[in-house]
Amino acid sequence: MNADFEMVVGLEIHVHLKTRTKMFCRCELEYFAEPNTRTCPVCLAHPGALPVANRKAIEWTVKLGLALGCEIPEEAVFSRKNYFYPDNPKGYQISQYDQPLCIGGSLLVPGVEGDREIGFVRAHLEEDAAKTVHVGGATGRKVGSGYSLIDFNRGGTPLVEIVTQPDIRSADEAVHFLRLLRQTIVELGISDAEMEKGTLRVDANVSVRPAGSDELRTRWELKNMNSFTFIGRGIDAAMRDQVALYEAGATVEQHTYDYEPGTDRLTPHRTKEEADDYRYFPEPDLVPVRPEPETVERLRGELSELPGKRIVRLRDELGAATAQTLVTGGLDALWAATAAAGADSVAAAKVISNQLVGAGVDPARVNPAELAKLVAARDEIPRKTFDEAIAHVGDESFSAEPYLAQKAVADTSALEPIVDEILAANADNVEAYRAGKSGLLGFFVGQVMKATNGQADARVVNELVRKKLEA
Repeated sequence: MNADFEMVVGLEIHVHLKTRTKMFCRCELEYFAEPNTRTCPVCLAHPGALPVANRKAIEWTVKLGLALGCEIPEEAVFSRKNYFYPDNPKGYQISQYDQPLCIGGSLLVPGVEGDREIGFVRAHLEEDAAKTVHVGGATGRKVGSGYSLIDFNRGGTPLVEIVTQPDIRSADEAVHFLRLLRQTIVELGISDAEMEKGTLRVDANVSVRPAGSDELRTRWELKNMNSFTFIGRGIDAAMRDQVALYEAGATVEQHTYDYEPGTDRLTPHRTKEEADDYRYFPEPDLVPVRPEPETVERLRGELSELPGKRIVRLRDELGAATAQTLVTGGLDALWAATAAAGADSVAAAKVISNQLVGAGVDPARVNPAELAKLVAARDEIPRKTFDEAIAHVGDESFSAEPYLAQKAVADTSALEPIVDEILAANADNVEAYRAGKSGLLGFFVGQVMKATNGQADARVVNELVRKKLEA
């Protein structure tokens, strides 16, 4: 990052709610269904078809707002957001504008350099547009495509848009915030929030200003980023390009951009619209939404401890990085159960956040009691055996016992002849070690482990080799 400039980032997060039916009609929602088979006169905007709001979607939006510390007003209003686009058959979208369901709020973002509160402007409920599939071209986007097809199955899906304050100051902070927010949404049970499926989408508004300034300069909106990694890279690219323009004395104009990961470049998407361009007005076919106080209190009572607060609670015991990995990966419940089953808490955290994650095991399929046995025996069984056990710990009816039976060879009388043979075969390296190349210790230990097919206890081998080299 250029030290003369400061990054200012605000995010717009779009979340599909996993209700059974669409927002304003009763068409069933089914991802990856045959295109254009989940439609009706309402979501296709046939004349005379009237919308009816989805109560579950409204409740879940209120629940999200309560989790984020938002104000839930006495009345919210659906509005018509007017724009023409092929995936919008009505010529307008039913959304919320000046009277949304959720106002304000913030999310705690723990960090190595201190904890931060990222504020929200609002969270509002709307219907999603249909899905446009761009055919041809290298990127699957409109630019360079041969033609486009529309799948109206997605049109009308309940969608919550969460708008942050411009409080984010780096790409890393943006990604960390998004991981925490996603985990919060998943734990609330209102969405699976998967970027790969499109149930979580993020637009980033990026601007730069002189370091130490508090002005808000012209921003660029980055759209269509489909992974947290690409979001971070896209934000960095926007800052790089804007700084270059300012340093060249050029003007930064407000636009939306697509980020191309393969080339690390931003390409213009379209000119950025403002609220006036959409000609909002209250939806005449829907009455205002007035959340019942008893419903709000019921939803508040369903909330549990948020991910950010759990990281703060766990980091003193486990370290900030491990606590963050466990919580944002949805692994801390398994960790707590494994520790409760008798495993050392720190050791269990390391195994789960490293080996288990690396093996791609679904934590929901793991028996904590069996995992606790593996954690307790991790230094007593061969590393190869331990890795194999971890890879299968999510299998149905998994038992740790067959792996625990494969104890590592720790008998020094059995290992000593092997160590002597390896040292004798590598006399030059022995002299080099004794002359000060202490890093060769790992070489000798590796040779012994290789000679024993990984069955030796690495700690015992390490100590035995060290003693012989220093004799």
